[in-house]
Amino acid sequence: MRLPPGASRIAIASALLVLLVAPPMVSSFLLALLTQAVIYAVLAMSLDLILGYIGLSSLGHAAYLGIGAYSVGILATRHGASFWITLTVGVVLATAVAGIFGLVALRATGVYFLMITLALGMVVWGLAHRWVTLTQGDNGISGVPRPNLGLPWSFSRGIPFYYLALVGFFLALFVLRRVVTSPFGQTLVGIRESESRMRTLGYHVWLHKYLGCVIAGGIGGFAGVLWAYYNGFVSPSDLELATSVEILLMVALGGRGTLIGPALGAVLIVGLKNLVSVYTHRWLLILGGVYIGTIVYAPEGIVGAIRQWTKESAP
Repeated sequence: MRLPPGASRIAIASALLVLLVAPPMVSSFLLALLTQAVIYAVLAMSLDLILGYIGLSSLGHAAYLGIGAYSVGILATRHGASFWITLTVGVVLATAVAGIFGLVALRATGVYFLMITLALGMVVWGLAHRWVTLTQGDNGISGVPRPNLGLPWSFSRGIPFYYLALVGFFLALFVLRRVVTSPFGQTLVGIRESESRMRTLGYHVWLHKYLGCVIAGGIGGFAGVLWAYYNGFVSPSDLELATSVEILLMVALGGRGTLIGPALGAVLIVGLKNLVSVYTHRWLLILGGVYIGTIVYAPEGIVGAIRQWTKESAP
């Protein structure tokens, strides 16, 4: 079976069109799942910059989500800060923490990088858990109000907030797409394929990897800001290892090094986690089976498998 030229682009455009027109036609439950998926898609795409383009696996990416979310929780509930202030503080703090983490983690590679990011992520989780005067500890920060942007509609309702999250998704996708298609992004791909060759060509390998990690942390903080406004509640559970593993799974399932793949993975994981768990308490087994099947039959993820199929079907 031969696929028409540009079939993958048509499929992506169709999916984005569905995201735009579906909200008024779905139930409030499905709308909530779509909103969660859109926000987690931003987080998964930010991790893809590290995993897919630099070639480093991280188990501490939930820390950036938590930093952005706690920035909103603290500033909005205690100081009445506006959306733009919390957004700025959340992204800047996450970027700064990513800069500090990068100085430590990038001293290692491979599994050692993975373990260091795990340890750093646990440090942030520990602070959220123990710094009770700032974070409220296990009780978390509740009552985070939806943002007020001075527009004629209220974001307290589901559909307007969904479109706000969707705008954030498109903004993150635009920024990350510009990064990965730039000479800087192509250098990251070269480093992923062969660090020694890029050093021989005169590139500052460590600096490129560091900047990539910092950008990814900033986008992760942006996702955290959206998540706090959506959920209305921030707690240490947002920074747990399980959250980082879910994000990693989203990237691997959708297809690393594609940006759209991790976004698709986010939709699938959020859907499986919430829909399958309604019918069975063993949804983790099903999720694990899906992941194993993907690794065995589509090691480059769903998007990678589709691209391979398209190439093989081309005349």
